Amino acid sequence: MEGIVRAVCLSRARGTEKTNVGRAELRPDWGLVGDAHAGHWHRQVSLLSADKIAAFNARGADVQPGAFGENLVVEGLDFRALPVGTLLRCGTALLEMTQIGKECHTHCAIYHRMGECIMPHEGVFAKVVEGGVIAVGDTMTVEARPAPLPFQAAVITLSDRCAAGAREDKSGPAIVARLQAAGYEVIETLLLPDDRATLEKELRRLCDQRRPDLILTTGGTGFSPRDVSPEATLAVAERQAPGIAEAIRAASMRITPRAMLGRGVSVIRGKTLIINLPGSPKACNESMDVFLDQMPHALALLRGAVTDCAAPAGKD
Repeated sequence: MEGIVRAVCLSRARGTEKTNVGRAELRPDWGLVGDAHAGHWHRQVSLLSADKIAAFNARGADVQPGAFGENLVVEGLDFRALPVGTLLRCGTALLEMTQIGKECHTHCAIYHRMGECIMPHEGVFAKVVEGGVIAVGDTMTVEARPAPLPFQAAVITLSDRCAAGAREDKSGPAIVARLQAAGYEVIETLLLPDDRATLEKELRRLCDQRRPDLILTTGGTGFSPRDVSPEATLAVAERQAPGIAEAIRAASMRITPRAMLGRGVSVIRGKTLIINLPGSPKACNESMDVFLDQMPHALALLRGAVTDCAAPAGKD
């Protein structure tokens, strides 16, 4: 798959339209030199398919490249159809897609004039893996990965006291350390108050835009009126995966009878598995002991990388 770069756009300040400068330098782990959105984060470069802009203009939008805040406009590649982790080669430069779509916090002038803006649902974002100069007319190709994308995870701690700074979050870092030791790439960690609407919003954003393989939440699974993690998780679920939560409770009951009071759930949204864990570091580690060894197979199934679930030869 390949396309042709039709615009290279920069802006000196955030929140402003970008201007097609024709040529710019991509710096590793930074973005386009001179662009206001460059930096050490996952949205270093924004990309938009040229045909999406053309279709929007056919409806009377009359916008130029850069109007949506995109850095690169490319003809011939449908970025929205590519998965997170896709590698894009342009000369010596190499980009890795990190996010699909974005939240629109403040509606731009295009939205107010047209009633919509295509960037939130058609634009994608990438980080710069290898640097180089990119210019209008260059060819951009989808490059095969030398190895499968490592399983990616996000960790969310739910705690009013931790979010307010009254107590240190120890569960979130414990989960991160355990995941990283198992070879996962932890792409985001969040510390949120026990608020259902906030958790629902972040779960949807992560699943729909960043698309990690796994999200683990800790806290908010008990009987307190503020314990709403299961309700928020069920609200965003597209499919149930109850066996994981059941297995956690069954194993925990052998440690303490209070495990019967845990209300954590496990569900699937898109290709992301979401599992609620208890609030203490000890209970989080005990819970992960139950399911972590089974995750590579489960997450490979969600990726579509496994089609045969039969037991290996010689096993029941």
